[in-house]
Amino acid sequence: MCRSERRRPSGRRAAAVALGLGLLGGCGSDPASPAHAPATASPSSSSGSSFSSSSSSSSSAATAPAFRALEGRFHANIGLLLLDTGTGRSVAYRADRRFATCSTVKALAAGALLREDGDADLGRTLGYDRSDLLDHAPVTSRHVDAGMPLRDVMAAALQYSDNTAENLMLRELGGPAGLQKAVRELGDTTTLVNRTEPDLNEAAPGDTRDTSTARALAADLRALLLGTALPAAHRALLTDWMLHTTTGGPYIRAALPAGWKAADKTGSGGYGTRNDIGVVWPPTGAPVVVAVLTDRGRQDAPSDDALVADAVRTGLTALRGPLSRGPGSS
Repeated sequence: MCRSERRRPSGRRAAAVALGLGLLGGCGSDPASPAHAPATASPSSSSGSSFSSSSSSSSSAATAPAFRALEGRFHANIGLLLLDTGTGRSVAYRADRRFATCSTVKALAAGALLREDGDADLGRTLGYDRSDLLDHAPVTSRHVDAGMPLRDVMAAALQYSDNTAENLMLRELGGPAGLQKAVRELGDTTTLVNRTEPDLNEAAPGDTRDTSTARALAADLRALLLGTALPAAHRALLTDWMLHTTTGGPYIRAALPAGWKAADKTGSGGYGTRNDIGVVWPPTGAPVVVAVLTDRGRQDAPSDDALVADAVRTGLTALRGPLSRGPGSS
């Protein structure tokens, strides 16, 4: 099947996006209905896409020994930021250290497309060839002959971490440079987008390509899922996709008590890299933004699912007090 051509956004739409992004702030939402909640200001609202390092409460200092102990037990490095959007309290640990983004970048790509494409364009069919298929293509591999609507490509990337779907999204955005531009427009001056799948997962130590920090990614998700970066309908769509991911069970979700919900995107790569970023909603109270990035420093090092869950549990306990044992997220 022939490839589809990218429809570029109109100048009017681009100007509207730029205006809206200039007013970005972190926002709270109705925890009982995360996919349909309006964007409303929270006590910790801030512009742009990076939380100030000075915003972390004393909880960060108090929890540092626990995170260092996790690093020692798992022979790993951790970068973490959790923000309670209701109180403004946060827990940070090496939140400004760079880690490979790996598949967490799929959430940013989907957010960028939702900012520039209308509902009609989301139904446009994307064509691709068998030569485009990568090793992990559980959804796109079944639709080569007919192609897939852009909406379904985005869902495949988020819910099944389909790597071919990620490359199709990048193609729609104009390649890694297009997503890099969109990330900068979101106010994120930290995240680097350089390559396509599967190369972006190499995660070699010292290579800053395709890297970010827990602080930057947490702020990006706050803007996309809780803020005004997206129209309400598209914010609800992105949230719903991320509420129903199939890859996140052992990570953020494994740390949550019963009744909590998580909208998240995982990522894994070389050197034992294992990441999960998202927003979690308790049964009552404001949502918590979560970003946990980890690696183990050796090329052949396996990742350990329990590391992310234990780090999230430690951070949530510092913010909300003792938690019942997960998994509790649906």
